[in-house]
Amino acid sequence: MAALGIANFACMDAFMKGLSIEMGAYNAMLWRSVIGVVLTGPLFLARGEGWPLRATMLVHVRRSVAAGISVLLFFWGLVRVPMAEGVALTFLSPIMAMLLAALLLGEQVLRRTICASLIALAGVIVILLGRAHGGGSADALRGALAIIVAGMFYAYNLVQLRRSALLAGPIEITFFTNIVFLGLYGLAAPAAAILPEPHQLPRLAAASVLAIISSLLLAWAYAHAETQRLATVEYTAFVWSAILGAVVFGERLLPLTIVGAAMIIVACLVAARGRKEPGPVTEAAL
Repeated sequence: MAALGIANFACMDAFMKGLSIEMGAYNAMLWRSVIGVVLTGPLFLARGEGWPLRATMLVHVRRSVAAGISVLLFFWGLVRVPMAEGVALTFLSPIMAMLLAALLLGEQVLRRTICASLIALAGVIVILLGRAHGGGSADALRGALAIIVAGMFYAYNLVQLRRSALLAGPIEITFFTNIVFLGLYGLAAPAAAILPEPHQLPRLAAASVLAIISSLLLAWAYAHAETQRLATVEYTAFVWSAILGAVVFGERLLPLTIVGAAMIIVACLVAARGRKEPGPVTEAAL
């Protein structure tokens, strides 16, 4: 389920990169959030369970603010670098997420998980070495730095997603993600917001639907497995991004990129061979 969620996110990234090039990352995320609230609001209200407790709400807000900052920085950077390399730069976040999970959630970091992460990190280094031989502009460097910072916020989001999934269901998590995104981006709306063109609306809607589906899938997955086990699945995003970048944007796939991707896939397989762990005994898991 987590891998399927990541595949959906990769497709959403392709829509959002094109929209960010046309209208800027801020406006692309602002209007995607508006559509997200409209689509998830009825689903949340149909549950008939009322608003979450204050403690749960605080978890939603902390996680969603971190995620909102992360995705804005990511799409700003993705405009300036190829999709595959941009996604590769985020692969440090699962490693940071595992360390944060041990620190904040008390999860035990398995030796197999550490080995898998090191293999994947080596694959990322191979990819970046391949790109370095081609040189890069100052704008591309700024984009890369923005994506690295985005990865730090995303790591915190992954850890908090595990905590959210133990307190609330996927629909509630997805709805409040969009609510917080809209509130966060709405702060700058009077000065920075522009109305989307009619031809951009279908792509904004498609990006929002894909993001909602992905959020539901990942929220369900994080309710049934530990962060360290699922974090490595994030690496599969590179394969999808490489394909979509080449097909949609005509981005060149370098030989070392393929080598690095193969290493990442091996890392995911290593992590998947871990012993079966019992699911968390919570209402969210039942």
